[in-house]
Amino acid sequence: MKILKERILQDGRCFPGGILKVDNFINHQMDPILMKSIGVEFVKRFASAEINKVITVEASGIAPAIMVGYLLELPVVFAKKKKPSTMENMLVTSVYSFTKQRNYEVCVSRDFLCPGDKVLFIDDFLANGNAAKGMIDLVRQAGAELAGMGFIIEKAFQHGGDELRKLGIHVESLAIIESLDNCEIKIR
Repeated sequence: MKILKERILQDGRCFPGGILKVDNFINHQMDPILMKSIGVEFVKRFASAEINKVITVEASGIAPAIMVGYLLELPVVFAKKKKPSTMENMLVTSVYSFTKQRNYEVCVSRDFLCPGDKVLFIDDFLANGNAAKGMIDLVRQAGAELAGMGFIIEKAFQHGGDELRKLGIHVESLAIIESLDNCEIKIR
């Protein structure tokens, strides 16, 4: 996706340790015009998939997931990182956060992720694939089916995408970062 790649090169910032910050247009301050274009691109890439729900993890996946859900006219479910005291009948899994360097539990109500659902997972980043693996577990626990996974940015050098593709999952990444060595952004 040319417009996204250009924006990453123009406004993205790289930090030691393989960290790419895009918080000024994707995951803190958002560019809604770019986010709409991202949603349109995901809809094109998953056009042949049978989907009845879009799912993500809070918080950074919510904006692109909402755009995709809006365009497909489907409900969007987001897994929560804190168990609400009012949520009953929940599915829970553990996810390791590369950014925060810790494990956390994510949960979703069985009322919103059900047997027979065909879900599309949308998120901002794919690095080691930890959030994606957690969502695969939640989908399995629910008896639902994973139709595919879409990521705005994939860090190819962290190999999460390779692992997901080896599992036979339809993975689409709109921008693939080959390297952040020496804090230089190299896009495939």
